[in-house]
Amino acid sequence: MNLVLLDIKDFIDPTTVIIKGRRLKHLLSVNKVNENDCLVCGLLNGKIGTGVVIKRSEFFLEMRVELDQDPPEPLPLNIVLALPRPKMLKRIIETVTTLGVKNIYLINSWRVEKSFWQSPLLELNTLEKHMVLGLEQSRDTIMPKIVQKRFFTRFVTEELPLISRNSLRITAHPKTSNICPTGVNQEITLVIGPEGGFIDIEIETLEKHGFLSCHIGQRILKVETAVTFLISRLFS
Repeated sequence: MNLVLLDIKDFIDPTTVIIKGRRLKHLLSVNKVNENDCLVCGLLNGKIGTGVVIKRSEFFLEMRVELDQDPPEPLPLNIVLALPRPKMLKRIIETVTTLGVKNIYLINSWRVEKSFWQSPLLELNTLEKHMVLGLEQSRDTIMPKIVQKRFFTRFVTEELPLISRNSLRITAHPKTSNICPTGVNQEITLVIGPEGGFIDIEIETLEKHGFLSCHIGQRILKVETAVTFLISRLFS
C-alpha cells in the first residue's frame, strides 16, 4: 500500500483518523507500521499529505494527518472498452486506475458474451473496490468514473461524438494498415474491442464518427495487455 486512502468517515476530528478493517490488516502485516511512523495519506477525491501513527493496536491505527498537496494530474484519456470477461475486467480496472485514467466506458459489441453483463463484478461497489486498489498503488485519490452502455450503435452514434469532442479518436484494430501513433500530446478517446476484435460493421460505424482504426504490430495481444501497451505508446 503506497497510500493510505482515507474516507471522510475515518476522521474523528479535523486532523485525526482511525483506520480499521482491510487497510489496518495490510498496514500491520505488509507495511509493518509502528507508532511514530510517517505514511503517505490521501482523502478520497481530495488532497494528499502525510499521516503520523500516534497509536497502534491490533484493532485500529490512530493517525494525525496533514493533507495539503494536490493528487497527480489525470491522464487526458477516455477509454471505451468492449466488456471483457470478468476476471480480466477487474485487472484492467486496477491497471487503468493506476495509470491515471478517469473516464471508462464499458460497452457491448457483437463478440461480447451476454453472460458477462450478469457478472456481480459490474456492481458499483465491487468496481470501486478495484479502483481503490489502483489508487492506493499509484498514490492517487481521484476515483474514476465508470459508465456501462449496453447498446453499441446508440452509444457510438449519439453519445460517443460528444464524449470524444476535441480529442484524437482512435480505435485499436489489428486489421488495418494504420500504425498507432506515439507520444500524442493531446486528449485521446481510445476504443478497444473484445477478444477477437470488433466485427466489420462496428468498425465502419466507429469510422463514420471520426475514429481512426490503428494497429500496434503483428502480434495479437490479450485485451488486458493491449490496454497497457496502448496507453504507454500513446503517452510515451
